[in-house]
Formats: sequence, structure tokens, C-alpha cells
Amino acid sequence: MQLLNPKLFHFLLFLIVARMVGAVIKLPRNITVPAVLMFGDSIVDTGNNNYYTTIAKCNFPPYGQDFMGGKPTGRFSNGKVPSDLIVEELGIKDLLPPYLDPSLNDEDLLTGVNFATGAAGWDPLTAELSSVKSLSDQLELFKGYTEKVKKIGGEQTLSKLFNESLVAVVTGSNDISNTYFITPFRRLHYDVPSYTDLLVSYASSFVQDLYRLGVRRIVVSSLPPVGCLPSQRTLRGGLERKCVDEYNEAAELFNRKLSAELVSLNDQLSDALIFFIDIYTLPLDFIQNPQKYGFKVGDRGCCGSGTIEVTYICKDMKTCENVGDYVFWDSFHPTERAYRILVNEFINQIIKSL
Repeated sequence: MQLLNPKLFHFLLFLIVARMVGAVIKLPRNITVPAVLMFGDSIVDTGNNNYYTTIAKCNFPPYGQDFMGGKPTGRFSNGKVPSDLIVEELGIKDLLPPYLDPSLNDEDLLTGVNFATGAAGWDPLTAELSSVKSLSDQLELFKGYTEKVKKIGGEQTLSKLFNESLVAVVTGSNDISNTYFITPFRRLHYDVPSYTDLLVSYASSFVQDLYRLGVRRIVVSSLPPVGCLPSQRTLRGGLERKCVDEYNEAAELFNRKLSAELVSLNDQLSDALIFFIDIYTLPLDFIQNPQKYGFKVGDRGCCGSGTIEVTYICKDMKTCENVGDYVFWDSFHPTERAYRILVNEFINQIIKSL
């Protein structure tokens, strides 16, 4: 039996204790997670898209109706999104601010910021189609962030931060649902297996880029069941709005390949902890068996009719009477309540990673 390396053992021990003591965590002795740094798309964007000229915006009602003060902040949900819930659960701070927020202070930078932009993907074409920052662009912002941290505390502070922080990447849904199946640009040159290979190659390169920059704790999410998103059911699910098997099969294929690639990278980068997080299985169960989790509606969102409304189409729309009954907020993004359950599972998955 292969023994855990000491760094991994202590980190997993921290997470086990975290699960035992509840949502706001008192860290065990000698274990620290000083910050969370987030990359990705609208699932985790906390407002970076407010600073771009793009159709992928949500800084208007009814978005944020259950956020602090009912304020729309650029979070693609009714309230907090996973980025916020992760730092909340780890006891770091209440919210993970967008890196482009001009009011950031030194404490914000040292406890974590968010580089994610709605409508991005592993495929750089995905971001280009929506005029948002690609993952490569987000990495450039991250490089600027490292220089700011060095100015605050020097190389030693930066090294400690990168060794102990949790760095997460949550993206890919737009690659499958939009770039591949809706536009013709990739399908002219790739079938589904070769396109998922392309996406995995981008993911692998991005993880290795983070590692070369000094990051050591990296979490990468799977794709969700994109064929069961309310918008995709409306567009491609027929009159009965069934889940689109073709989309889900592509997501599952990508997930298997990504998981295998991250295992390989863990072996190659011996001092890194690289975690694959499954966000396919549980959301699919939410959708198929909503009552099991206290939901009532899993096939449409709370905004408007819930079948197609998202971003500007959702703007100023009437919402459902009880958002807690819904898995989805709009036709693409889950509610804060669904996200809370997922983040709890996210921590549990890291514990079980080996």
C-alpha cells in the first residue's frame, strides 16, 4: 500500500477536522489555508464581468435578490456562489471578491480573490465568442496579482501563500453547451472524442502553468450534467424537454479523461496536491430526484418561465414564490441553496481524494 506524503496527510487531516466542526472552521494546529484563489466561468464569477463589455452580465435584478441587501453584484445566482461559500466554509471571510474590483485592499489580496469570468471555458474560443477573459487572460491577471502580493509581503509571503492556499478551477460547461454544439466552429474540425481531448489538453496545460508559478494545492472540477440544464432541455430536449443525452455523454467522456489526466499530473508533480472534484453526479441527482434534497423543481429555473431565461433575458423578470424549492435560479445556474449542498460535498470529495 502506498503511503500518503506528509503534506497530503496533514491537509486531509485538516479537512476531516473541518467536516467535524461545522461550516466555520477552527483550523487544527500546524494546518493553514490562508486564501482561496478562483479561476473559471459564471458558476464561480463574483463580479469580474461587471468590468467587461459583454452580453454575459448579471449585475441587475432579479440577480442577487437574496444576496446581502438584495443587491445584484454580478453573481450569476440569487445569492452567494461557490467561490463565496468555500471561503465561508473554511472560515476565511464571507465573500471572495472579484480581482478587478478597484476597491480591493491588502487584506483582500492576502486572503484570496477571484479571477473567474462568466462565459469562459477551457477552450479559448469560448471566451472569444462572448468577449470575456479566457483562462489564459485570467492567468495573466494572476501574474499581476503575484506582483502585488510580493510588494505587500515579499517573496516569503508569496511562497507561503501559494503553498498553503486552495486554488480552484471551475469551468467547461460553456465549451460543450455553446461552443461545440451550438456554433459550427469546432464541429468542423473535431468530433466529440477529439474535442474532449482538446479540452483536457488545455486543462492539463493550465494546471501545469499554475504549478510552474508556485501553486501547490489545486482543485479542478468536472463538468456538470450540461444536457439537463433547463436551457439545454428547452433548446434540444424536444416538446417534453428531456435531458439531452448527447451533451451529457460528452460531459461524462470529458470527465473521465480529465480525472485520468489529473491522476497522471499528481504522479509527475510530486510536491503538488491536485484534486479532481465530481460536480456531475450530485447535481444530476438534484435534477432527477429533487424531493430527496428538499427541492420541488429540478427541470426549470426560478426566473421567469425558468425554461430559457438567463443573463439579460432574465433581467427584471418575475421570480418564483419560493426560491428554496428550486435547484436552478435561471435556466443555466443553480440557486444558492443548491450550491451550498454542492460545496459541502466538494469538501467531502477532497477528503476522499486518495
